[in-house]
Amino acid sequence: MSILKLMNNTAAYNNWVTQQYIDWLSQKTEEALNTPVASSFQTILLTLDHIWTTQEYWVDIITESNAFEFNPDRSGFSKEAIFKGYAASSEHLANYVAGLSEAELSKAVKIEQEYFQCNYEKYEYIQHIINHGLYHRGQIVTMGRALGVTDAPMTDYNFYKVMTEAQQ
Repeated sequence: MSILKLMNNTAAYNNWVTQQYIDWLSQKTEEALNTPVASSFQTILLTLDHIWTTQEYWVDIITESNAFEFNPDRSGFSKEAIFKGYAASSEHLANYVAGLSEAELSKAVKIEQEYFQCNYEKYEYIQHIINHGLYHRGQIVTMGRALGVTDAPMTDYNFYKVMTEAQQ
Protein backbone atom coordinates (compact mmCIF):
# COMPACT_ATOMS: atom_id res chain seq x y z
CA MET A 1 0.00 0.00 0.00
CA SER A 2 1.31 3.45 -0.82
CA ILE A 3 1.76 6.11 1.85
CA LEU A 4 -0.85 8.14 -0.04
CA LYS A 5 -3.50 5.43 0.27
CA LEU A 6 -2.58 4.75 3.89
CA MET A 7 -2.84 8.41 4.90
CA ASN A 8 -6.13 8.83 3.02
CA ASN A 9 -7.54 5.76 4.78
CA THR A 10 -6.23 6.97 8.12
CA ALA A 11 -7.65 10.48 7.80
CA ALA A 12 -11.01 9.11 6.58
CA TYR A 13 -11.01 6.69 9.52
CA ASN A 14 -10.31 9.55 11.93
CA ASN A 15 -13.24 11.48 10.46
CA TRP A 16 -15.51 8.43 10.82
CA VAL A 17 -14.42 7.83 14.43
CA THR A 18 -15.02 11.47 15.27
CA GLN A 19 -18.60 11.16 14.04
CA GLN A 20 -19.09 7.91 15.97
CA TYR A 21 -18.02 9.63 19.19
CA ILE A 22 -20.14 12.70 18.56
CA ASP A 23 -23.20 10.55 17.82
CA TRP A 24 -22.55 8.55 20.99
CA LEU A 25 -21.76 11.47 23.30
CA SER A 26 -24.56 13.68 22.00
CA GLN A 27 -26.97 11.22 23.66
CA LYS A 28 -25.37 11.80 27.07
CA THR A 29 -26.40 14.43 29.58
CA GLU A 30 -24.44 17.60 30.23
CA GLU A 31 -23.96 16.26 33.76
CA ALA A 32 -22.30 13.05 32.52
CA LEU A 33 -20.05 14.94 30.11
CA ASN A 34 -19.02 17.45 32.78
CA THR A 35 -18.61 15.14 35.80
CA PRO A 36 -15.01 15.17 37.04
CA VAL A 37 -13.12 11.88 36.65
CA ALA A 38 -9.44 11.26 37.40
CA SER A 39 -7.75 11.36 33.98
CA SER A 40 -5.53 13.61 31.87
CA PHE A 41 -8.39 16.09 31.65
CA GLN A 42 -11.03 16.43 34.31
CA THR A 43 -14.15 15.68 32.24
CA ILE A 44 -15.21 13.88 29.07
CA LEU A 45 -16.10 17.18 27.44
CA LEU A 46 -12.74 18.75 28.34
CA THR A 47 -10.99 15.69 26.91
CA LEU A 48 -12.95 15.97 23.68
CA ASP A 49 -12.15 19.68 23.53
CA HIS A 50 -8.47 18.87 23.98
CA ILE A 51 -8.55 16.37 21.09
CA TRP A 52 -10.21 19.01 18.89
CA THR A 53 -7.84 21.84 19.90
CA THR A 54 -4.74 19.70 19.42
CA GLN A 55 -5.99 18.42 16.08
CA GLU A 56 -6.56 22.02 14.98
CA TYR A 57 -3.00 22.89 15.99
CA TRP A 58 -1.47 20.03 13.99
CA VAL A 59 -3.73 20.60 10.97
CA ASP A 60 -2.50 24.19 10.98
CA ILE A 61 1.07 22.85 10.92
CA ILE A 62 0.56 20.44 8.02
CA THR A 63 -1.48 22.90 5.97
CA GLU A 64 1.15 25.55 6.69
CA SER A 65 -1.58 28.13 7.17
CA ASN A 66 -0.14 29.70 10.34
CA ALA A 67 -3.64 30.71 11.43
CA PHE A 68 -3.97 28.73 14.67
CA GLU A 69 -4.32 30.81 17.81
CA PHE A 70 -4.52 28.91 21.06
CA ASN A 71 -7.17 30.20 23.43
CA PRO A 72 -6.51 28.80 26.91
CA ASP A 73 -9.93 29.96 28.17
CA ARG A 74 -12.28 27.48 26.54
CA SER A 75 -14.63 27.32 29.52
CA GLY A 76 -17.49 28.93 27.61
CA PHE A 77 -17.60 26.27 24.90
CA SER A 78 -20.86 24.35 24.90
CA LYS A 79 -21.24 20.67 24.16
CA GLU A 80 -22.70 21.56 20.77
CA ALA A 81 -19.85 23.97 19.93
CA ILE A 82 -17.24 21.35 20.76
CA PHE A 83 -19.04 18.67 18.73
CA LYS A 84 -19.44 21.01 15.77
CA GLY A 85 -15.84 22.24 15.88
CA TYR A 86 -14.37 18.78 16.31
CA ALA A 87 -16.46 17.37 13.46
CA ALA A 88 -15.48 20.24 11.15
CA SER A 89 -11.81 19.81 12.05
CA SER A 90 -11.84 16.07 11.34
CA GLU A 91 -13.63 16.59 8.04
CA HIS A 92 -11.18 19.34 7.09
CA LEU A 93 -8.25 17.02 7.83
CA ALA A 94 -9.74 14.19 5.76
CA ASN A 95 -10.47 16.51 2.83
CA TYR A 96 -7.03 18.10 3.01
CA VAL A 97 -5.25 14.74 3.04
CA ALA A 98 -7.44 13.48 0.19
CA GLY A 99 -6.18 16.38 -1.92
CA LEU A 100 -2.47 15.71 -1.36
CA SER A 101 -0.11 13.94 -3.70
CA GLU A 102 2.45 11.45 -2.46
CA ALA A 103 5.15 14.10 -2.96
CA GLU A 104 3.18 16.60 -0.87
CA LEU A 105 2.71 14.01 1.90
CA SER A 106 6.47 13.53 1.95
CA LYS A 107 7.22 17.24 2.26
CA ALA A 108 9.05 18.09 5.48
CA VAL A 109 7.57 20.86 7.59
CA LYS A 110 9.88 22.51 10.11
CA ILE A 111 8.49 23.52 13.48
CA GLU A 112 10.35 25.86 15.78
CA GLN A 113 8.37 26.35 18.96
CA GLU A 114 9.37 27.46 22.41
CA TYR A 115 9.06 23.89 23.74
CA PHE A 116 10.29 21.81 20.81
CA GLN A 117 11.76 21.84 17.33
CA CYS A 118 11.31 19.22 14.63
CA ASN A 119 11.34 18.77 10.88
CA TYR A 120 9.18 15.80 9.87
CA GLU A 121 7.28 14.87 6.78
CA LYS A 122 3.58 15.70 6.68
CA TYR A 123 2.54 12.06 6.79
CA GLU A 124 4.32 11.69 10.14
CA TYR A 125 2.40 14.63 11.58
CA ILE A 126 -0.84 13.14 10.24
CA GLN A 127 -0.01 9.85 11.96
CA HIS A 128 0.64 11.79 15.16
CA ILE A 129 -2.75 13.54 14.92
CA ILE A 130 -4.52 10.20 14.58
CA ASN A 131 -2.55 8.52 17.39
CA HIS A 132 -3.17 11.47 19.72
CA GLY A 133 -6.92 11.31 19.12
CA LEU A 134 -7.00 7.55 19.61
CA TYR A 135 -5.15 7.83 22.91
CA HIS A 136 -7.58 10.36 24.36
CA ARG A 137 -10.69 8.69 22.93
CA GLY A 138 -9.60 5.60 24.85
CA GLN A 139 -9.52 7.74 27.95
CA ILE A 140 -13.06 8.94 27.21
CA VAL A 141 -14.28 5.34 27.12
CA THR A 142 -12.58 4.65 30.45
CA MET A 143 -13.96 7.87 31.96
CA GLY A 144 -17.41 6.92 30.74
CA ARG A 145 -17.15 3.50 32.36
CA ALA A 146 -16.23 5.17 35.65
CA LEU A 147 -19.49 7.12 35.32
CA GLY A 148 -21.56 4.05 34.42
CA VAL A 149 -21.63 4.81 30.68
CA THR A 150 -20.92 1.45 29.07
CA ASP A 151 -22.32 1.82 25.55
CA ALA A 152 -19.27 3.21 23.72
CA PRO A 153 -19.32 2.54 19.98
CA MET A 154 -17.03 0.03 18.28
CA THR A 155 -14.36 2.09 16.54
CA ASP A 156 -11.54 -0.34 15.71
CA TYR A 157 -9.94 0.29 12.33
CA ASN A 158 -10.84 -3.19 11.10
CA PHE A 159 -14.49 -2.61 12.07
CA TYR A 160 -14.40 0.70 10.18
CA LYS A 161 -12.97 -0.98 7.07
CA VAL A 162 -15.55 -3.78 7.15
CA MET A 163 -18.44 -1.34 7.68
CA THR A 164 -17.37 1.15 5.01
CA GLU A 165 -16.60 -1.55 2.46
CA ALA A 166 -20.02 -3.12 3.10
CA GLN A 167 -21.65 0.25 2.30
CA GLN A 168 -19.93 0.50 -1.09
